[in-house]
Amino acid sequence: MKWSELSIHTTQSAIEPVSNILHEAGASGVVIEDPQDLERAWETKYGEIYQLSPDDYPTEGVLVKAYLPVNSFLGETVDAIKEAINQLVQYDIDLGHNTVSVSEVNEEEWATAWKKYYKPVKVSDKITITPTWEEYEKVHEKELIIELDPGMAFGTGTHPTTVLCIQALERHLTEGDYVIDVGTGSGVLSIAAAKLGASTIDALDLDEVAVQSAKLNIKLNKVQDVVSVKQGNLLDGIGSSPDLIVANILADVIVKMTNDAFNIIRPGGKLITSGIIQGKRADVKIAMHDSGFEIIEIVEMEDWLAIIGQKPE
Repeated sequence: MKWSELSIHTTQSAIEPVSNILHEAGASGVVIEDPQDLERAWETKYGEIYQLSPDDYPTEGVLVKAYLPVNSFLGETVDAIKEAINQLVQYDIDLGHNTVSVSEVNEEEWATAWKKYYKPVKVSDKITITPTWEEYEKVHEKELIIELDPGMAFGTGTHPTTVLCIQALERHLTEGDYVIDVGTGSGVLSIAAAKLGASTIDALDLDEVAVQSAKLNIKLNKVQDVVSVKQGNLLDGIGSSPDLIVANILADVIVKMTNDAFNIIRPGGKLITSGIIQGKRADVKIAMHDSGFEIIEIVEMEDWLAIIGQKPE
């Protein structure tokens, strides 16, 4: 089969929404070429990525690449992708160059070329994320390993918004907690919560591709006994009272769900939010405060924020 590679030259703040658009259009894999990966140091002890070559990255901006089968509908699909990306400006997302190029690749190149970008990464005190095809030995006995196969997933777990959430889970999750993961994507946050001691986790995502990807990764990490993956829109239909909700999604979507989160979370429970650019900081803080949450922590990484709120006892 012949495949078409779509390459979108954009910005780091547009990576997550552009990736979501590509998946919704039927892309079965996304490659992110971000030159900051070459020198990123989230903290002195986190974030080292091994064996990456500068020749594989753009000199400025970010390239988000996706792969679609060559068929009679390809032109229409590409046009729809361009239109959806252009619509992101209404959410104050900087699109940068916003150029889209299309080229043809054979199936062997598509299936394997992107793997060179994905290496083991230590993202917190306890957690290291590694692709399934890399051999990795624990550095210390208490290190927790998350294995991901991102071939059909929403992200590899190393984007700053995901790292902020994992580090927040490490600080705020109590063993035995019931956790809801809104917009689970690849399932990485649910897997992290399970490995950190949560007793029950509901992983929710509206997109069927994400649901299937999360199920595969959760089974791969042997946490399917505590994680249930469900297709659903945000917190619609949730009647239980979680101890903790984590949501790594667009800020505008977070603003819409804070009331529902406050209503269902138990007194003393916490809401961890990320996917927030600096320009949306005030919007999310106001929404969480107006819903009743007390803001207990705000942490930053590069141009991204995580905001943690707690429901009063």
